[in-house]
Parts: sequence; C-alpha cells; structure tokens
Amino acid sequence: MIGLMGCAAEAQTPAESSTPTGSPTGTGQPTATTTATTTATATATPAVSSISVQLNPDRVTAGESSTVWILANCPAPQGGPAHTGTATSRAFVSGVTLNPTTSGGTPSPTGNAGGDWVRGQAQISGTVRRGSYRVDVKCDGTNHSGRATLRVARAEPLPSDVPTRAPRAGGGGTFGKEVDEGTPIPLGGVGAAIGLALAVGVGVAVKRRRS
Repeated sequence: MIGLMGCAAEAQTPAESSTPTGSPTGTGQPTATTTATTTATATATPAVSSISVQLNPDRVTAGESSTVWILANCPAPQGGPAHTGTATSRAFVSGVTLNPTTSGGTPSPTGNAGGDWVRGQAQISGTVRRGSYRVDVKCDGTNHSGRATLRVARAEPLPSDVPTRAPRAGGGGTFGKEVDEGTPIPLGGVGAAIGLALAVGVGVAVKRRRS
C-alpha cells in the first residue's frame, strides 16, 4: 500500500522546466555588417574646340540690304557625316549652311588659312538696327564651334571737300545749272563764242576779197 502511494506521488510531481543553456556571444547590441558596393561610371564630356570664324565684310551699313560671307575652319569629320557647318545670328534673315570651299574660290580665308574651311553667304535686312551682332558657327559632325562679330553701322557722311554740284562759271549764266534730258542745249556763253568766231571768219573773208 505504501509502495503504491509512493509511486503515485512520484508520478504526480511536475517536471522542472528546462532552462536553455548558453548565452549570446558578445556584448551590447548585435552589430549588423552591411557591405555596399557602388559602381559609379562617370561620362566625360569632351571639351568644345574653338575654331576660327571670319566675316567678309565684317561691317555693313544700317538701312541697306547687304550680303556677308561667313568662313569657318571646320575640320572634315571622320566616319560619314557631311563636311558642313551652320551659321546663325540675330542680324541674319535666316540661318546659313556652310559648305566646303572650292580651290581658288572667292572669297578665301585670310591669314593662316591652313586646314579645312567651309563658307556660306548670309542676307542682312535693311531693317536691322545699328549695333554689334554675334555670329555663331557650329561644325556639323564634329564638336567644334566658333564665333565672330558683325557690326551694323550708320552710313558715313561724304567728305566736306567733295562738291555736290558743278561749279558755276561766267558767260551767259547757263553753266552750273541742271539740264533735263531731251531739251535743246541752251546757247548762252557757248552760243556767243560761236557767233563771235563766225563773225571774225566772215570779216577775214571779206577783207581778202577786197584786197
């Protein structure tokens, strides 16, 4: 009987809860290690190369329609693009296409004219005001550009020592007067001189006859 009770008591005793063994390794909060790999590819922009740009002429008169030649030292592109350029300005009626210069063509670049050149002709309207206008040139097919300055100036006055009318002369008062086309030539001093010469000739002839 006692043996059975002992077995029952032994069977009803709850088992002790197990405590996990071991503890986290390290001190403080866990440290997360993040490895970031950033690959940056920088695209380098090539520098713009400046070219020589010439204007012929580089000065025009305000109030008059004019033409200006633009010449640019655009290098010949490689790999297929056409060897041309484009010129723009506020003074131009429209943009101008520049084509390769021909051998011995006029006008030709001045100074150190080595390398390849393109040129074109621009129209300047008579309504453009006086001032300085920038002319920008871009080479098609290459990363080249350049600029020049066009001056639109007022007309220069005539020199003071240049006569605007023919000088007056003595005689019959007809010299220095404007004569319309289709009107008979007035006699005046010229007629008097001719008459005097005829009278002298007639007198000489009569005298010879009498002698």
